[in-house]
Amino acid sequence: MALFGLFVSFTATAQDAKAKTILDKVSTQFKNAKTMKADFSFSAIGASGAATTHKKGSFLMNGQNYKIDMGQQQIICNGHTVWTYLVANKEVQVSNFNPEEQSISPAKLFSGSYEKEYKYHYNGEQTISGKKVAVIELTPVDAAKSFSKVLLYVDQAKSMITGGRIFEKNGSSYIYTISNVKANVPASASEFSFNAKQHPGVEVIDLR
Repeated sequence: MALFGLFVSFTATAQDAKAKTILDKVSTQFKNAKTMKADFSFSAIGASGAATTHKKGSFLMNGQNYKIDMGQQQIICNGHTVWTYLVANKEVQVSNFNPEEQSISPAKLFSGSYEKEYKYHYNGEQTISGKKVAVIELTPVDAAKSFSKVLLYVDQAKSMITGGRIFEKNGSSYIYTISNVKANVPASASEFSFNAKQHPGVEVIDLR
């Protein structure tokens, strides 16, 4: 039994080291890019296994600054303030940016913040959407989080996240894919803020 326990401990340590190597390369890619732009798709899966929501769009990011565009909904952050613009409702909700609450923002996915916030584990390779990827399992250190784990799919040749799955404690989950990643695209500071004057008739709801 002692020998079995030693083997399990060694295996887990080796897998964690491999996961860290893969994640560090992803983080380096991000840190070497001034800006990053990509397309994404997002599906919510209910506890029954049926899809309840499907969205797609694009995101642009520069450090903690990001803009997520899903057509009828835009989420814009300048590192201090977050604007959630509901186009059809002609409404924008304004809230303070809290890095601790941004668990699945673009910046969190690429920044390497997993080092302190998650336990990480290499789960081998899988073929997802016809592409072989490394699967990294992240488990939040903070047990109060609403989700139990995150699976990241990483293209090792490019050291780039191609998607993943987030598992909520209530049995539901979220599946996302990331494609057409481009680094160092031109982006002005104005793209990471919302100017109500440029959107006449929009109601501003300040939640700060």
